[in-house]
Amino acid sequence: MKSTATFRKLEPAFFSGLLDDPVLQVYIRPLGRSLLFDCGRIHHLAKRVLKSVSALFITHAHMDHFMGIDTFIRSIHVSPRQTDIFGPPGLADKLAAKLAGYDWNLTEPYWCSLRVHEVFADRLEMHLFSGPEGFARRSPERRQREGGIIFRNRFLSVEATECDHRIPSLVFRISESPSYRIDGSRLEKAGLIAGPWLGRLKKCFHTGELAEEYLMVPHQGKQGEVTETRHNAGELYQGIRMNLDPASIGYVTDIGFTDENMAKICTLLSGVTLLVCECSFLTADRDKARTSAHLCTADINILLERLRPAVFLPMHLSKSYIHCCERLYEELELPPGTTLFRLPRYLTSRPLLSCEAARLD
Repeated sequence: MKSTATFRKLEPAFFSGLLDDPVLQVYIRPLGRSLLFDCGRIHHLAKRVLKSVSALFITHAHMDHFMGIDTFIRSIHVSPRQTDIFGPPGLADKLAAKLAGYDWNLTEPYWCSLRVHEVFADRLEMHLFSGPEGFARRSPERRQREGGIIFRNRFLSVEATECDHRIPSLVFRISESPSYRIDGSRLEKAGLIAGPWLGRLKKCFHTGELAEEYLMVPHQGKQGEVTETRHNAGELYQGIRMNLDPASIGYVTDIGFTDENMAKICTLLSGVTLLVCECSFLTADRDKARTSAHLCTADINILLERLRPAVFLPMHLSKSYIHCCERLYEELELPPGTTLFRLPRYLTSRPLLSCEAARLD
């Protein structure tokens, strides 16, 4: 499945059918690593996919979003590294209960460790489970949140907000880091002459030194004379960069249609490129959606009109529609400029390889 979205460093892949437990992978091309969003039934994911995961993001701990954590740990526990797991408050206790159900008397020093980050409105609480110590739980640590951001590396950031599903359920936004792009027309309009300083400016961008660095830059005067002036690299780049919004992904599942939830989602996901969102019920079953704190197609249409994503991927449809899945697509009202992706009902009967998954790249 090809997308009109422009992802320069990220490769999103959705590993589920319309009626399956949702699993979103975001592969980070420059690192050869990936992020995984939700962890229900994941038996069909190739082991190399699971071993590429650096961080796992759990919306909430219902079985269809968390039961696969056993499969995940089974695939990576002998890898000598640390895996970060992000989720709502209480997730560390649930993971501890799962780990306590197994014997770990044959642990080795090279086993992995799991670090759970419980996401609160103002902070993250981190609980380390040490693999070499039989996944013994260490005392928690706390750190303040940087706005909505809960995870960041050189190539992306992940933001989260808590919505209501009768329990806390997290909504995520994954945003590519801005790319270094120079607008030739702005360069010419400013009278700047291209030269080796552009290479130095690019290096400062990638090393995060724009604010501290100063550059001598040649200018073309009105009479044709060339002079050099000293510029702060950060201010200089802001004046000549190409104004392109980085591509982003919104991941929404298992929330109720309430004013508070919609306000949080619209704030977090404003301008999102790709929206991956549950649509569990059809409009005729709006009351069922309200009772179970899910979304129906009428709710989705309102959300699409407000967010106007470039690409929309509906998922996590209730299995009660197994014989009439196509009605979901008939009831969707896409705003102008939004492209729809359709998923197969179910995965195939055998495990899928990563190269066979429905990819958005």
